[in-house]
Amino acid sequence: MIDAIIVENLTKDYIEKKAVDNINFTVKKGEVFGFLGPNGAGKTTTVKLLNGLLQPTTGTSDILGINSAKEPVKIREIAGVVTEHAGMYDLMSGLDNLIFYGKVFGMNATDAKTKALHLLEKIDLLDAKDRKLKNYSTGMRQRLSLARALIHSPQILFLDEPTSGLDPQSIQNVNTMIQELAHEQGVSVFLCTHQLRYAQEICTSYGLIDNGALMAKGTLQELEKQIDAKLLVTIRSNYYEGKKGAIKEYQKEVNNEEEIPPMVNEIVQAGGDIYSVATRKPTLEEIYFELLHKKRGGSVD
Repeated sequence: MIDAIIVENLTKDYIEKKAVDNINFTVKKGEVFGFLGPNGAGKTTTVKLLNGLLQPTTGTSDILGINSAKEPVKIREIAGVVTEHAGMYDLMSGLDNLIFYGKVFGMNATDAKTKALHLLEKIDLLDAKDRKLKNYSTGMRQRLSLARALIHSPQILFLDEPTSGLDPQSIQNVNTMIQELAHEQGVSVFLCTHQLRYAQEICTSYGLIDNGALMAKGTLQELEKQIDAKLLVTIRSNYYEGKKGAIKEYQKEVNNEEEIPPMVNEIVQAGGDIYSVATRKPTLEEIYFELLHKKRGGSVD
């Protein structure tokens, strides 16, 4: 799979702090990459560096072979960016905003309008297309911001808290669109969020950042290995601690799934009944805090 984003030793220093601290990672084409960490961790600064809006102190970032620092205009031609407070025009309608930005990216008016209407339908704003933006709710503005970022069919999409202010139905619509873009159109999605449960639902790989430093990167399975994660098995049975009794639910940690059949077989051979067996791996949130605990020397305060 082709690397869409390559970041090498990227650093951004300010007088008072190191906002981004020598980070390295790659994002594959068609991947939904979750860049995760609390507010102030360095997520937004990284996005600005990748889009050429800031110059790095050291290191490089390439977007589809284009150097972010040296050719920022080319980056903007192939990238779409959604922030929590995207700049649009309150006195223009939703449709006119999209057509305007389409023209900014070199589209003719007819093509811009066709694409705008298609996007408005996808984000369930077609009925509000002629309404001035100042009359849009926060959630409606956020959805229109996504459409604005997609108007020129970008190959890379940067999303900063894309579901902020959205209702559950709108979140589902946005998630569906993100997955279609990645899986069907090969768009690479760089998703910044501090909502780890949300990221686990939609992302295919992750970069975990804290105080400007990248703590870990990889798929959920690769991150599990970095904390030596155990598999938690919950068994509901009338056999436990070597004897039969009342039906009871109990838990045991194992290293892998291969250890489960012998456990079950032991209960059956002893004449016990098994009513259910369930397994649970650590969540992304649990992995993040375990890694944070290790990074900070045993303290996450």
